[in-house]
Amino acid sequence: MNDYLPLLVMIGLVVAFVLGSFVASILLGPRNANAAKQTPYECGIVPEHEPADRFPVKFYLVAMSFIVLDVEIVFLYPFATVMRGLGAFGLISIGVFVLVLLIPFAYLLSVGALAWGPVQQVVREIAPVRRTKAAVLDPAAAITGDQAA
Repeated sequence: MNDYLPLLVMIGLVVAFVLGSFVASILLGPRNANAAKQTPYECGIVPEHEPADRFPVKFYLVAMSFIVLDVEIVFLYPFATVMRGLGAFGLISIGVFVLVLLIPFAYLLSVGALAWGPVQQVVREIAPVRRTKAAVLDPAAAITGDQAA
């Protein structure tokens, strides 16, 4: 317990400082709101029009999947440098790690969360893909006119 006492005191001081800062800003801060303070700040330029619409949810799905795959790469690089020393256990554990991260990515691909660019829109307009047991329409064949039944 004596080994952790300085750490606990430091955590207590940090929490007390944060809470004290919030309380002081609430109690001592000015409360006179006006139109200038309510406008969004854009590098000192007064906005001439309303802000644009919100980003679509697909944008955030792409951003989050990009971050997840970047973190995966950050963990894969050190594994690749010490792969021989880890043996079969390391190979199995990194295989499980990659599988756990690629299953959600495959789900995103299957539901079309990443298919929102102009190429996918053009392909969707030219040749819609049917998801049935019957023949599936090939987008490349739709362009040339060679569709198999």
